[in-house]
Amino acid sequence: MHIRFIRTILFTLVMLSMSAASFAQIGISINFAPPELPVYEQPLCPGDGYLWTPGYWAYADDDYYWVPGTWVMAPQVGLLWTPAYWGWGGNGFVFYDGYWGPHVGFYGGISYGYGYFGEGYEGGRWDNGQFFYNRSVNNVSVTNIHNVYNTTVVNSTTVNRVSYNGGTGGISARPRPQEEAAAREKHIPAVAVQTQHAQAARTNPEQRASVNHGKPAVAATPKPGAFNDRAVVPAKAAGAPYTPPANRGAVQPAANTPAAHPENSAARPDKPAQPTTGPETNRAPAAQPPTRPETNRPEPAQRSQTPPPSERSQPQRTPPPAETKRPAQERQRPQPGAQKPEEKKQKDEQPKKDEKPPQ
Repeated sequence: MHIRFIRTILFTLVMLSMSAASFAQIGISINFAPPELPVYEQPLCPGDGYLWTPGYWAYADDDYYWVPGTWVMAPQVGLLWTPAYWGWGGNGFVFYDGYWGPHVGFYGGISYGYGYFGEGYEGGRWDNGQFFYNRSVNNVSVTNIHNVYNTTVVNSTTVNRVSYNGGTGGISARPRPQEEAAAREKHIPAVAVQTQHAQAARTNPEQRASVNHGKPAVAATPKPGAFNDRAVVPAKAAGAPYTPPANRGAVQPAANTPAAHPENSAARPDKPAQPTTGPETNRAPAAQPPTRPETNRPEPAQRSQTPPPSERSQPQRTPPPAETKRPAQERQRPQPGAQKPEEKKQKDEQPKKDEKPPQ
């Protein structure tokens, strides 16, 4: 029992010593943007100590899929959730996973709603070991939860459904000083129930953008993994009409390659930005024109083995047997009984018209 307790303490210390950069970026780069955020209602908070984690588009198997927003029990008192987001990394869209920490860090300026309006979190706060919910942005029943307050949130950012930072049409937000400071704090990655929740969304065909066209049937759940619960909330509408591109299978680089930070976002202080550029051989086949070495190309001289008529007319002509040159002695030898003396004389005197000059 004592040894198990020590192991638990050591594991907790190791997890706390991990910085956000250790797990906050997934080394996958997609060459087309994720769909816009769907429109949906937040389900009722299931109980005290649950924090809202907004839904997001993830990517696998050549398609985006929607991970529903859900209420998650905070792994420790005092921790807040920094949502996942997509950002343009120079060569493609890079995914940055969410994490738990004492303060909310940078999440691309994405307006997820329900307290996450692009900067920080307005949905609640910790006070003396207890979480207080802001009812102005959260669906909380005062019958079950009494630690609530009401603070009107003035959203100064433009409200839209864009789900990524940087690139063409993306959010142009950059980390604030307090978000940069939050990046240097000790963080904890998504807990087991969150990972299982995302995996359940991945294996559900109806969550795929190519099937639901940006309007998932399960947009939010009351608890992680509760896809069949009566309180499941479907999307009311897609953020914008979505049609999957034809070349959606082009993914670069490999999934275990560190990805770069968005080009219009400051690099996280605890880890410098790394470009996603790599050898051309790592790019998708569709992005490279097929080429062959010059040595494999047939030369023009080899395409036709037959010389032109001007080169093959005279040297290859075989004179007929009657025109073949004979020795002088053989031409002058009289044939017995074939010619008369006077005929031979006339023949010797006339020029040989049929004989051609030597070539």
